[in-house]
Amino acid sequence: MSTSEITDTIYIRGVSSHNGLTTILIGLVALTVGSLVINLLPELFFLAGIIVIAVGIIAITMGIFKIREPKYSLEITKQAVTYHHRLGKWHIPWDNIQRVDVPRVHMGLEHVDLEMVGFRLKHPETILPNISPRLITHLLMEQRPLVVKAEQANCGTGKCYGDDMIEDAKYKTVDGTIIKGVIAMFANRMRKLQNGLGYDIFISINELDRSAEEFVALVRQCQESVQHEKIRLD
Repeated sequence: MSTSEITDTIYIRGVSSHNGLTTILIGLVALTVGSLVINLLPELFFLAGIIVIAVGIIAITMGIFKIREPKYSLEITKQAVTYHHRLGKWHIPWDNIQRVDVPRVHMGLEHVDLEMVGFRLKHPETILPNISPRLITHLLMEQRPLVVKAEQANCGTGKCYGDDMIEDAKYKTVDGTIIKGVIAMFANRMRKLQNGLGYDIFISINELDRSAEEFVALVRQCQESVQHEKIRLD
């Protein structure tokens, strides 16, 4: 990729944000059908009507969440990679990205790719002040399956972390500063996942508009292009 190819911002729209209005419409149709079944058909069909209404409510709820999501989940510029979520965002400058790839774990004799893209950071703590507590709380919940995967993989080598899914609410930075609360919990989570999976920050494939491998290739090409331009300007 040449430098001119990333002069403009590259936007990535996740599949999870697609078809919000369509999902709501389907939910409204289900609510209507369910109501008609309850009111017009014999009592024998009452339970079926309730089930259809429940499906409609779930569809409407999902559609509302889809609409509330940002238009784009990721923004790639010549300066950084930025992740957008309805609860906040995080921002990683290119010079802080050490490696990006699809995390893998050992499952028996096989290597299994996780449905995630991982970023290994040179200075993980620098991302902490830029993430809102609301987004951190969401990420802590979302990453629980990753913790389980990391523990399962390490238990196979005799290095188990234990069954505690709650991170310590106190964290000491490299310069000796003590931080507390959900930010500290997220810092401890990053350290745990880096030790277990090799990466600090993760993006679900549902946040992407292409395969994980294609996204990794794109990020690597952009980073290489930025590095080449920096060398040229120096």
